[in-house]
Amino acid sequence: MKYNKLVRDKIPEIIKNKGEISVTHKASDDEYARKLREKLNEEVNEFLKSNNPEELADIIEVVNALGESMDINKEKIESLRLKKAEERGSFKDRIILDETG
Repeated sequence: MKYNKLVRDKIPEIIKNKGEISVTHKASDDEYARKLREKLNEEVNEFLKSNNPEELADIIEVVNALGESMDINKEKIESLRLKKAEERGSFKDRIILDETG
């Protein structure tokens, strides 16, 4: 079966332990950036379909990897999130904007 997708680091070992063979390669920087974005889309879609909290964890894992690939550590991402929440708020009040005039 062909995949051509980014997988977690231990997946080839897991496949081998099942007695199967995996063919892999290490992504270039450009391919890695592309595949991380594809993986983010995949994980978001899986969460939207399943509402499974494990998919939220997968989304966070991909976001962290994206940040690292862009030389943005978790602390910087959190700092940006907090700044935006301070300036524009968060989503705790459940406000739905119906229209503007």
